[in-house]
Amino acid sequence: MFGHLPVAEIDTGLVAKCLAPIWESKTETASRVRGRIESVLGWATTSGYRTGENPARWKGHLENLLATISKSSRTKNHPSLPWQRIGAFMSALRAREGVSARAVEFAILTACRSGEVRGAQWAEFDTAGKVWTIPAERTKTKREFQVPLSDAALAVLTSMPKDIDVVFAGTKGQPLSDMSLTAVIRRMNDDDKPLWADANGEGITVHGFRSSFRMWTAETTNYPREVAEHALAHQLPDAVERAYQRGSQFAKRAALMAEWAVYCTTVPTDAVVKQIRGAA
Repeated sequence: MFGHLPVAEIDTGLVAKCLAPIWESKTETASRVRGRIESVLGWATTSGYRTGENPARWKGHLENLLATISKSSRTKNHPSLPWQRIGAFMSALRAREGVSARAVEFAILTACRSGEVRGAQWAEFDTAGKVWTIPAERTKTKREFQVPLSDAALAVLTSMPKDIDVVFAGTKGQPLSDMSLTAVIRRMNDDDKPLWADANGEGITVHGFRSSFRMWTAETTNYPREVAEHALAHQLPDAVERAYQRGSQFAKRAALMAEWAVYCTTVPTDAVVKQIRGAA
Protein backbone atom coordinates (compact mmCIF):
# COMPACT_ATOMS: atom_id res chain seq x y z
CA MET A 1 0.00 0.00 0.00
CA PHE A 2 2.70 2.48 1.06
CA GLY A 3 5.62 0.36 -0.11
CA HIS A 4 8.67 0.53 2.09
CA LEU A 5 7.91 4.04 3.28
CA PRO A 6 8.60 4.49 7.02
CA VAL A 7 5.45 4.97 9.09
CA ALA A 8 6.75 8.35 10.25
CA GLU A 9 6.50 9.65 6.67
CA ILE A 10 2.89 8.65 6.03
CA ASP A 11 0.76 11.78 5.94
CA THR A 12 -2.82 12.75 5.17
CA GLY A 13 -2.17 13.17 1.47
CA LEU A 14 -0.85 9.63 1.11
CA VAL A 15 -3.75 8.12 3.04
CA ALA A 16 -6.29 10.04 0.97
CA LYS A 17 -4.50 9.05 -2.26
CA CYS A 18 -4.65 5.40 -1.19
CA LEU A 19 -8.39 5.48 -0.41
CA ALA A 20 -9.71 7.77 -3.15
CA PRO A 21 -9.78 5.22 -6.03
CA ILE A 22 -12.10 2.86 -4.18
CA TRP A 23 -14.02 5.25 -1.94
CA GLU A 24 -16.97 5.67 -4.29
CA SER A 25 -17.08 2.21 -5.87
CA LYS A 26 -16.16 0.07 -2.86
CA THR A 27 -17.05 2.28 0.06
CA GLU A 28 -17.43 -0.45 2.68
CA THR A 29 -14.05 -1.93 1.79
CA ALA A 30 -12.42 1.50 1.72
CA SER A 31 -13.89 2.31 5.12
CA ARG A 32 -12.44 -0.87 6.60
CA VAL A 33 -9.05 -0.15 5.03
CA ARG A 34 -9.07 3.36 6.49
CA GLY A 35 -9.86 1.96 9.93
CA ARG A 36 -6.99 -0.51 9.72
CA ILE A 37 -4.56 2.17 8.59
CA GLU A 38 -5.67 4.29 11.52
CA SER A 39 -5.10 1.38 13.92
CA VAL A 40 -1.62 0.63 12.57
CA LEU A 41 -0.56 4.25 12.66
CA GLY A 42 -2.03 4.61 16.13
CA TRP A 43 0.06 1.69 17.31
CA ALA A 44 3.14 3.22 15.64
CA THR A 45 2.60 6.49 17.48
CA THR A 46 2.13 4.77 20.83
CA SER A 47 5.25 2.70 20.20
CA GLY A 48 7.32 5.78 19.40
CA TYR A 49 7.76 5.21 15.66
CA ARG A 50 5.95 8.39 14.66
CA THR A 51 4.59 11.59 16.23
CA GLY A 52 1.68 13.93 15.68
CA GLU A 53 -1.97 13.43 14.81
CA ASN A 54 -3.14 10.26 13.09
CA PRO A 55 -3.53 11.10 9.36
CA ALA A 56 -6.06 8.30 8.89
CA ARG A 57 -8.55 9.51 11.50
CA TRP A 58 -12.01 10.19 10.11
CA LYS A 59 -13.89 12.65 12.30
CA GLY A 60 -12.81 16.23 11.71
CA HIS A 61 -10.11 15.12 9.30
CA LEU A 62 -10.57 12.72 6.36
CA GLU A 63 -14.29 13.40 6.39
CA ASN A 64 -13.37 16.84 5.02
CA LEU A 65 -11.47 15.34 2.09
CA LEU A 66 -13.43 12.25 1.11
CA ALA A 67 -17.05 12.42 0.07
CA THR A 68 -19.31 11.42 2.96
CA ILE A 69 -21.61 8.75 1.65
CA SER A 70 -24.58 7.94 3.82
CA LYS A 71 -25.17 4.35 4.81
CA SER A 72 -28.42 4.27 2.89
CA SER A 73 -26.85 5.47 -0.35
CA ARG A 74 -23.99 2.98 -0.27
CA THR A 75 -26.10 0.00 0.72
CA LYS A 76 -26.72 -2.17 -2.32
CA ASN A 77 -29.88 -4.24 -2.45
CA HIS A 78 -29.37 -7.96 -2.82
CA PRO A 79 -30.31 -9.11 -6.35
CA SER A 80 -33.64 -10.88 -6.08
CA LEU A 81 -35.55 -13.19 -8.36
CA PRO A 82 -38.82 -11.75 -9.69
CA TRP A 83 -41.59 -13.37 -7.66
CA GLN A 84 -43.25 -14.65 -10.84
CA ARG A 85 -40.31 -17.07 -11.32
CA ILE A 86 -40.21 -18.49 -7.80
CA GLY A 87 -42.12 -21.64 -8.72
CA ALA A 88 -39.79 -22.50 -11.59
CA PHE A 89 -36.73 -21.87 -9.44
CA MET A 90 -38.05 -24.02 -6.59
CA SER A 91 -38.75 -26.84 -9.02
CA ALA A 92 -35.13 -26.75 -10.21
CA LEU A 93 -33.86 -26.41 -6.65
CA ARG A 94 -35.83 -29.40 -5.35
CA ALA A 95 -34.31 -31.55 -8.06
CA ARG A 96 -30.88 -30.96 -6.55
CA GLU A 97 -29.45 -33.14 -3.82
CA GLY A 98 -27.42 -32.05 -0.82
CA VAL A 99 -27.78 -30.34 2.54
CA SER A 100 -26.98 -26.91 1.09
CA ALA A 101 -29.83 -27.14 -1.42
CA ARG A 102 -32.25 -28.08 1.37
CA ALA A 103 -31.04 -25.15 3.45
CA VAL A 104 -31.72 -22.76 0.56
CA GLU A 105 -35.17 -24.29 0.09
CA PHE A 106 -35.95 -23.93 3.80
CA ALA A 107 -34.73 -20.31 3.80
CA ILE A 108 -37.06 -19.49 0.93
CA LEU A 109 -40.07 -21.21 2.49
CA THR A 110 -39.58 -19.45 5.84
CA ALA A 111 -38.34 -16.10 4.40
CA CYS A 112 -35.65 -16.18 7.07
CA ARG A 113 -32.09 -14.93 6.92
CA SER A 114 -29.33 -17.27 5.80
CA GLY A 115 -27.51 -17.14 9.14
CA GLU A 116 -30.66 -18.05 11.04
CA VAL A 117 -31.21 -21.08 8.83
CA ARG A 118 -27.60 -22.21 8.85
CA GLY A 119 -27.44 -22.03 12.64
CA ALA A 120 -30.78 -23.76 13.25
CA GLN A 121 -30.76 -26.54 15.85
CA TRP A 122 -33.34 -29.24 16.44
CA ALA A 123 -34.02 -28.00 19.96
CA GLU A 124 -35.51 -24.82 18.46
CA PHE A 125 -38.29 -26.66 16.63
CA ASP A 126 -41.74 -27.70 17.78
CA THR A 127 -42.82 -29.72 14.77
CA ALA A 128 -46.12 -30.70 16.39
CA GLY A 129 -46.97 -27.06 16.98
CA LYS A 130 -45.47 -26.09 13.58
CA VAL A 131 -43.27 -23.36 15.01
CA TRP A 132 -39.57 -22.58 14.96
CA THR A 133 -38.35 -20.40 17.83
CA ILE A 134 -35.12 -18.61 16.96
CA PRO A 135 -33.34 -17.50 20.17
CA ALA A 136 -32.55 -13.83 20.62
CA GLU A 137 -28.80 -14.30 20.29
CA ARG A 138 -29.24 -15.64 16.76
CA THR A 139 -31.52 -12.92 15.39
CA LYS A 140 -30.53 -9.61 13.85
CA THR A 141 -32.90 -7.75 16.18
CA LYS A 142 -31.55 -9.60 19.25
CA ARG A 143 -35.10 -10.59 20.16
CA GLU A 144 -36.59 -14.08 20.19
CA PHE A 145 -38.58 -14.70 17.03
CA GLN A 146 -41.15 -17.39 16.28
CA VAL A 147 -41.47 -18.59 12.70
CA PRO A 148 -44.65 -20.42 11.61
CA LEU A 149 -43.82 -23.54 9.65
CA SER A 150 -45.79 -24.50 6.55
CA ASP A 151 -46.26 -28.13 5.58
CA ALA A 152 -43.60 -27.68 2.90
CA ALA A 153 -41.10 -26.34 5.44
CA LEU A 154 -41.88 -29.26 7.75
CA ALA A 155 -41.28 -31.64 4.86
CA VAL A 156 -37.77 -30.23 4.44
CA LEU A 157 -37.10 -30.79 8.14
CA THR A 158 -38.41 -34.35 7.91
CA SER A 159 -35.89 -35.09 5.16
CA MET A 160 -32.93 -34.04 7.30
CA PRO A 161 -30.96 -36.45 9.57
CA LYS A 162 -31.47 -35.93 13.29
CA ASP A 163 -28.38 -37.57 14.73
CA ILE A 164 -26.70 -34.23 15.54
CA ASP A 165 -27.89 -30.93 17.03
CA VAL A 166 -27.46 -28.81 13.88
CA VAL A 167 -30.23 -29.21 11.33
CA PHE A 168 -28.30 -28.20 8.22
CA ALA A 169 -24.86 -29.51 9.06
CA GLY A 170 -21.74 -29.43 6.95
CA THR A 171 -18.49 -31.22 7.58
CA LYS A 172 -17.81 -32.49 11.11
CA GLY A 173 -21.35 -31.59 12.13
CA GLN A 174 -20.71 -27.85 11.95
CA PRO A 175 -23.24 -25.37 10.49
CA LEU A 176 -22.92 -24.69 6.78
CA SER A 177 -20.98 -21.63 5.70
CA ASP A 178 -22.69 -18.77 3.90
CA MET A 179 -20.71 -19.66 0.78
CA SER A 180 -22.21 -23.16 0.82
CA LEU A 181 -25.66 -21.71 0.14
CA THR A 182 -24.33 -19.19 -2.35
CA ALA A 183 -22.61 -22.03 -4.23
CA VAL A 184 -25.95 -23.76 -4.79
CA ILE A 185 -27.27 -20.83 -6.79
CA ARG A 186 -24.00 -20.34 -8.63
CA ARG A 187 -24.06 -23.95 -9.79
CA MET A 188 -27.58 -23.40 -11.09
CA ASN A 189 -26.40 -20.41 -13.14
CA ASP A 190 -24.05 -19.79 -16.02
CA ASP A 191 -21.33 -17.27 -15.22
CA ASP A 192 -21.78 -15.34 -18.45
CA LYS A 193 -25.58 -15.29 -18.58
CA PRO A 194 -27.36 -16.34 -15.36
CA LEU A 195 -30.63 -18.18 -15.84
CA TRP A 196 -31.78 -17.16 -12.37
CA ALA A 197 -31.27 -13.42 -12.26
CA ASP A 198 -32.92 -10.19 -11.17
CA ALA A 199 -34.59 -7.71 -13.51
CA ASN A 200 -31.16 -6.32 -14.47
CA GLY A 201 -29.73 -9.72 -15.35
CA GLU A 202 -27.57 -9.94 -12.24
CA GLY A 203 -27.27 -13.32 -10.55
CA ILE A 204 -29.49 -13.61 -7.48
CA THR A 205 -28.49 -14.14 -3.85
CA VAL A 206 -30.02 -16.21 -1.07
CA HIS A 207 -30.90 -13.08 0.88
CA GLY A 208 -32.66 -11.70 -2.19
CA PHE A 209 -35.45 -14.25 -1.80
CA ARG A 210 -36.69 -12.24 1.18
CA SER A 211 -37.33 -9.40 -1.27
CA SER A 212 -39.05 -11.81 -3.65
CA PHE A 213 -41.33 -12.89 -0.83
CA ARG A 214 -42.05 -9.28 0.16
CA MET A 215 -42.93 -8.28 -3.39
CA TRP A 216 -45.15 -11.33 -3.86
CA THR A 217 -47.00 -10.45 -0.66
CA ALA A 218 -47.53 -6.86 -1.76
CA GLU A 219 -48.51 -7.67 -5.32
CA THR A 220 -50.72 -10.74 -4.92
CA THR A 221 -52.17 -10.85 -1.38
CA ASN A 222 -54.37 -8.70 0.81
CA TYR A 223 -52.35 -9.15 4.00
CA PRO A 224 -51.63 -5.89 5.82
CA ARG A 225 -48.14 -4.47 5.48
CA GLU A 226 -47.34 -5.08 9.15
CA VAL A 227 -47.99 -8.82 8.74
CA ALA A 228 -45.44 -9.04 5.92
CA GLU A 229 -42.96 -6.97 7.90
CA HIS A 230 -43.42 -9.21 10.95
CA ALA A 231 -42.88 -12.26 8.72
CA LEU A 232 -39.48 -10.82 7.77
CA ALA A 233 -38.71 -9.95 11.42
CA HIS A 234 -38.52 -6.28 10.47
CA GLN A 235 -39.18 -3.57 13.00
CA LEU A 236 -41.95 -1.23 11.93
CA PRO A 237 -40.43 2.19 11.18
CA ASP A 238 -43.07 4.30 12.89
CA ALA A 239 -42.95 4.39 16.70
CA VAL A 240 -46.69 4.99 17.03
CA GLU A 241 -47.45 2.10 14.69
CA ARG A 242 -45.13 -0.15 16.71
CA ALA A 243 -46.99 0.76 19.89
CA TYR A 244 -50.27 -0.44 18.41
CA GLN A 245 -48.74 -3.55 16.85
CA ARG A 246 -47.01 -5.17 19.81
CA GLY A 247 -48.28 -8.63 18.94
CA SER A 248 -46.41 -10.97 16.64
CA GLN A 249 -49.35 -11.45 14.21
CA PHE A 250 -48.50 -15.16 14.42
CA ALA A 251 -51.84 -16.58 13.23
CA LYS A 252 -51.91 -14.28 10.23
CA ARG A 253 -48.26 -14.98 9.50
CA ALA A 254 -48.94 -18.72 9.61
CA ALA A 255 -51.66 -18.31 6.98
CA LEU A 256 -49.41 -16.10 4.88
CA MET A 257 -46.50 -18.57 4.96
CA ALA A 258 -48.84 -21.43 4.04
CA GLU A 259 -49.98 -19.49 0.97
CA TRP A 260 -46.37 -18.66 0.11
CA ALA A 261 -45.44 -22.35 0.29
CA VAL A 262 -48.28 -23.25 -2.08
CA TYR A 263 -47.18 -20.52 -4.48
CA CYS A 264 -43.61 -21.86 -4.36
CA THR A 265 -44.86 -25.15 -5.79
CA THR A 266 -46.71 -23.47 -8.64
CA VAL A 267 -44.70 -23.67 -11.84
CA PRO A 268 -45.95 -21.61 -14.82
CA THR A 269 -46.67 -23.71 -17.89
CA ASP A 270 -44.13 -21.72 -19.93
CA ALA A 271 -41.37 -22.04 -17.32
CA VAL A 272 -38.03 -23.44 -18.43
CA VAL A 273 -36.19 -25.61 -15.93
CA LYS A 274 -32.51 -25.92 -16.69
CA GLN A 275 -30.88 -29.31 -16.78
CA ILE A 276 -28.99 -30.10 -13.57
CA ARG A 277 -25.20 -30.14 -13.90
CA GLY A 278 -24.45 -31.64 -10.50
CA ALA A 279 -25.59 -31.93 -6.92
CA ALA A 280 -25.24 -29.01 -4.54
